[in-house]
This record gives sequence, structure tokens and C-alpha cells, in this order.
Amino acid sequence: MSEQEPLRTAFHEVTEAQGGTHVADGGWLWLEGFGDVRKEYDAARDDVAVWDVSPLNKWDFRGPDALRAAQHIFSNDVMSLEVGQARYGAFLDPDGLMVDDGTVFNTARPDHCWVMTNGKDLQDYFAEMLAGFDVEVEWIALRMPHLGVIGPRSREVLQTLTDADISREALRYFRFIPEPVEVGGVPVYLSRTAYGGELGFELFLTDPADAPALWNAVVGAGVTPFGVAAIEILRIEAGLIVTDYDYEPHQRTPYDFNLDRLVALDRPVEFVGKARLAEIAQAPPNRFVTLRYEAEELPEYGAAVLEGGEEVGTLTSPTDSPRFGKIGQAVVRTELATPGTTVEVALGEGTIPATVDVLPIYDTNKTRPRS
Repeated sequence: MSEQEPLRTAFHEVTEAQGGTHVADGGWLWLEGFGDVRKEYDAARDDVAVWDVSPLNKWDFRGPDALRAAQHIFSNDVMSLEVGQARYGAFLDPDGLMVDDGTVFNTARPDHCWVMTNGKDLQDYFAEMLAGFDVEVEWIALRMPHLGVIGPRSREVLQTLTDADISREALRYFRFIPEPVEVGGVPVYLSRTAYGGELGFELFLTDPADAPALWNAVVGAGVTPFGVAAIEILRIEAGLIVTDYDYEPHQRTPYDFNLDRLVALDRPVEFVGKARLAEIAQAPPNRFVTLRYEAEELPEYGAAVLEGGEEVGTLTSPTDSPRFGKIGQAVVRTELATPGTTVEVALGEGTIPATVDVLPIYDTNKTRPRS
């Protein structure tokens, strides 16, 4: 395989054999879907669905400074994580600008954690930022493929496949079981994390060779398979961001995406850019909103948002939602972020009117993922 060819996940063959199509993005072949985006979307929102999230990039931080190293570049509080707990946040540069966003899992405090990012080409960033820390950083995505199981019935169905107690009380939100358990007879690390704005779980394989068996066990339990064509709608409805779509590295701060509570300014932890972010927190210049608009076609990713002919923001991710119509996520100036404010979005040679709405527009208080 040449360096230019996208990587295939351990689930590629079994999903392809069952009718799945794949699309190249970020150096990987992602599972695109199974031909009926509306069916897949409805399953995730109303029932239970499964997708291959293996291209989420995983890094093994190991050594005496593993947690301290992760904390050095992460906006959220890593140092207080218990074993079996995870936190989401932003990975930063010294100016407080986002390089990526993702999650830190504390697997064995203090000398080991997993770091999960959108981007794959972060070796140089880690090497530069973590110089002086006693930590080894290894990219482990190929040997740690995983599935996401989401939807209001995800707990109910997964519980039939495992003896582990995954009740709400036993496995709380953003917690994981730090030792392998069996799901459908396959050893996995089982995590109460998910992507898409629903109750959900992630199943991380301990052996990539078990991928077909795990996929067939989950799908065989009545779970609808889906792919990124559906997840793109789900994530935009749920106000979730992705690098290279909603932002490029070193261009935005966490405050541009309303991630205020994920910047641990009030915690006794230190991370790069903290002082600068403390200044920005006093009066963030931009906020993240949902835009509703009426048009026969969707604006492009990155389309300009205008007010009175002046550019005042960026439509980062547009979609056509089955529940909300044509919507998109946008970064706009703070003074324009009030729901009901009218702006315009560039489309072709002209513009279309748009109205600011709450973000996320679906389950605005995010009660469903915590259910």
C-alpha cells in the first residue's frame, strides 16, 4: 500500500460484504452507509444503530508523565480523572488555538492514558509540545478498531450481548470499563461515550481479528448499520464539530464553539494557552449557532455569513435535516448570536436569508446522551 492510499479499517470487509459503501477522508476509508440514509438516520434517532468509528485516531500515552503530558496540551481537566473516566476537550497550541478536539481516557492513573483525536498527522505536534515530558506516544488506531452503538434502545440491546452491568447507575456518562469485557462473545473495552447526540456506547476491540465477529453479533441483535452520510446530519443537529470541516488547526479557540465549560480555567491545572484563553473568556468575540435557511440547494461548507453586506461569520457545516429542514452550524460574531437574528449566507453568486437558532437545535439541553 502506498502512503497515498487511504487506510481500511478492520471492519471494512464485513461491512462491504453486507452492502456498505466507503468514502475516503482524513487518510481513511470511512463507512459511508448502506444506501438508505433516512432509514439509518431514523434508526439512530428512534431505535438503535451501529457504525464503524475505527478511523477515530487513537494514541497511547505511556510513562510516568502520561497524564501530565496529556494535560499540558488539553483544555479540560485531565489530572482529576479517575481510572475508568474520560473527558472531552480541545487540544491546543501555545496561543490557545485549537489543533484538534477529542477525548482523554484514564486507563491506569498516573502512567497510562488513551488520547483520541480527529486528525491522524499529529506526531510532530505531540513531539514538539511534549518535549521534556517522560512519556512515550504511540499511534494505535489500527490495532484498536471500534464500533459506536447509539440510539434510545442502545443500552437495552447491548445488555443482551454482555454480562457486564451497563445500567445507568453502574456505567455512568463518560465512564468506561477499564478491563476487557465480552460483547457477543468478543473481548472489548466498553465505554459510555458516543457521537451523534443520543444515548450510546463505544466498543473498542482488543484484537482487530475479532472485527467481523463483533460486527455480526451487534447487527445480529437487530441493530441497524449506518455510516457517515447519516452521522453528518446527526452531528450537525447535535452541535458537534469536526476538524477540517468546522475548523482548521490553529485558527479557532474553544470559545468560538461554545466550549466554555471544557476550558478548565477554574481548575488547578496548567495547559498551554491558558492565560490567553482566560483573557478571551472575558468577552468571546464569536459564538457557535445553528442557522436555518430556505433554499433549493445547500450552501457550501465554509460559506460566508454576512450582515448588511459585511462578512460576520462562517457557515461551517450545512445539512438537510429530516426534522429541521435546511440548517447549518456557523461561527458568528457574538452580537449576532441571539436566536431570531437574521443574516445572509453566501450561495453561488448571491446570498440567501438565514435565521439564527439555538445550538444544538436537537435536544438543546443534551439530556438524551445522559439518559
